[in-house]
Amino acid sequence: MKSLTRAVWLGLDGAVARFALDHGVEARITFLEADIARFALRRAAGWRLDRGWSIAPDRAEPPYAGRARDDLSGFALPPVTIDAAQDCVTITGGGLVARVRLAPFGVEWTRAGEAQPFLRDRPTQAYFVSLKTGALQHFVARDGADRHYGLGDKSGRLDKTGRRFRIGAVDPCGFDAETSDPLYKTIPFAIVDGPRGAHGVFYDNLAPAHVDFGATLDNYHGLFRSYEAEDGDLDYYVLAGPRVRDVTRRFSWLTGGQAFPPRWSLGFGMTSMDLADAADADARIRDFVATCARHDIPCESFHFGSGYLMTNGKRYAFAWNRTKFPDPAASLAAIAAGGMKTAANLKPCLLDDHPRLRELDGGGLVADAQGRPAVAQFWDGLGYHVDFTHPRGRAWWRAGIDEAMLGVGLATVWNDNNEYEIWDEDALCHGDGRPFPQALARAAQALLMTKLSVEAQRAHAPDVRPYAITRAGPAGLARYAQTWSGDNATAWKTLRFNLAQGLNMSLSGLYNIGHDVGGFHGPRPGAELLARFAEMCCLWPRFVMNSWNDDGVVTTPWLHAEALPHVREAMRLRLRLMPYLYTLMHRAALADEPVVRPLLHDFPDDARAAAIDDCFLLGPDLLVAPVLEEGATTRRVHLPAHERGWFDLREGTRFEGGRAHEVAAPLGRLPLFARGGAVLPLADAAAPGGVLFHAFGAGPGEGALYEDDGETAHWRERGRLTTIRVDAAGGVSAAPMRETPLRRLGA
Repeated sequence: MKSLTRAVWLGLDGAVARFALDHGVEARITFLEADIARFALRRAAGWRLDRGWSIAPDRAEPPYAGRARDDLSGFALPPVTIDAAQDCVTITGGGLVARVRLAPFGVEWTRAGEAQPFLRDRPTQAYFVSLKTGALQHFVARDGADRHYGLGDKSGRLDKTGRRFRIGAVDPCGFDAETSDPLYKTIPFAIVDGPRGAHGVFYDNLAPAHVDFGATLDNYHGLFRSYEAEDGDLDYYVLAGPRVRDVTRRFSWLTGGQAFPPRWSLGFGMTSMDLADAADADARIRDFVATCARHDIPCESFHFGSGYLMTNGKRYAFAWNRTKFPDPAASLAAIAAGGMKTAANLKPCLLDDHPRLRELDGGGLVADAQGRPAVAQFWDGLGYHVDFTHPRGRAWWRAGIDEAMLGVGLATVWNDNNEYEIWDEDALCHGDGRPFPQALARAAQALLMTKLSVEAQRAHAPDVRPYAITRAGPAGLARYAQTWSGDNATAWKTLRFNLAQGLNMSLSGLYNIGHDVGGFHGPRPGAELLARFAEMCCLWPRFVMNSWNDDGVVTTPWLHAEALPHVREAMRLRLRLMPYLYTLMHRAALADEPVVRPLLHDFPDDARAAAIDDCFLLGPDLLVAPVLEEGATTRRVHLPAHERGWFDLREGTRFEGGRAHEVAAPLGRLPLFARGGAVLPLADAAAPGGVLFHAFGAGPGEGALYEDDGETAHWRERGRLTTIRVDAAGGVSAAPMRETPLRRLGA
């Protein structure tokens, strides 16, 4: 590796400020928005990969071929001023200032009007590039009080300070939610919150990398954090904040926002590896539908595990097992008659004996320079991955979705096992005619796979809002799909750390998320663990029970008779809160605001809130405090400082903010607290389909309700957003006008 220590100011080229560095490298700084800037290093030979798939400002969706790395469309590009001195160049644009030190080379970023930088390169050798490989390094000074968040679905506590993570993806079935790394997502995006406020840094590079939040100490350099990539381009975006919520919102905007899902997808869903793997799968699935009715389980979707494609122990994409499912359309119709939508698992690896493999002989698989398909290990043997950067691969896959999935009645595609673990160093992606090493952008394949499934749904039912699911992918996957924390372990520690894992996913722009209820892999969950999982997961956007237990027993709501009433209560609570949850999902799609978030997101001035990751906020108004410890029947909850206090959602009892409270939390009672002044739209049990607004506390308050038919693709034009206000005297108004039945709690 060679350090880049000297710079020469070249001048302003349009919107781009340019500097010549050592070894033929050029540094480029661009002010994109009032609060977003970009820094990139371009080697003498050019970009290692001249395109990307994550950047999509203001919902400008990139094509399959990717967005050109030099493309500045969609950005405001505020005018800049330059102050060039002998030893430094100061660039001011919008609300940002970049002070570029020429020797030793480094950049300090300051918000306009502030004296101290919120982000500054390490003063000793901040940048390295390899002249022999594509490796690169970036080192940034770190304050000892900084806290670190983001990186997508990483394990452990919410604050990642002191840890080092690999940026990449594998299939870690039954992962340890406290320690395992890497997991499924490839999102090199960090939020740093400290004495100078919060800011974000996103490295637009999908090559394997490491991010170090202070695990490495070196006496020569002071405190620092680092990004080290094996290949690719050093091309990072600076998001100025100054609050965590500002950074998260703007990162979502930068990467294309959040898809608005149909309402049914927010209902309880069920799947299991063992159900679809069974020889009598059709009968067992039909029995599951009937048993839901017997036990009064409100299940809105059934997700087929990959066993529906399994013959002789092997899974073949698009090849329904006609012994298990003689008539797939009839099987799906029976499930629909039970009130459930259907999704089906689909994996992008074709086994080497797939009956239709020859159809892709002319291209469409990830291959080497000689056109030989790159071999990869998969579940049932060796195989080859479909190349979604190849028009032929996309066309073949799309035809399979149309014919074998949507064409027989499935509602959607569950894109799974799409981490693209191809370790052949010669593997190439077609790149729509401009090939590149697949190691530069494995995660792009998962994104394009998911994009294709969405486009297939749009073409199949143009007036219906598409819904897709993906396990893997880079930043930007939220604009197409729902995701989840992956194949978690059936353990109490999973419950604890899945919560923090999900909060970091949310801060990383993934708003439609959840966890496998009960855990996916390991021993079957006990009754108490299953009930507590249901309670914790029932208020996340994705609420799906999924399992592959060691003993082959399927985790169902009725797995334990003693837990069933508590699981059912969690489901009823979700249905009661569905108008609020659906409104939050609409807000996420419209305004880039997370649905589930840590307390620090909304209460940055509460010092204790920053350390709390065993509770979460559902929107701005509801604090959820699940029980995470075996045998516990009470729960200690810190309620953030709020002058109007907090109110128990059920009884309306008022609790003072800014302190901890010990509250009752027996099985079946999830501690929930509404913010004083909140007006929440909840389902009206006395009027099916109706909504009853609940005002918490006396005095002024406000809430909102979004309504549509639950699935229209034209939700921006056909939906209705109502704002409800309660004035200081208790008067109620709504805009637009509507009848507003109101219940007051804790007044």
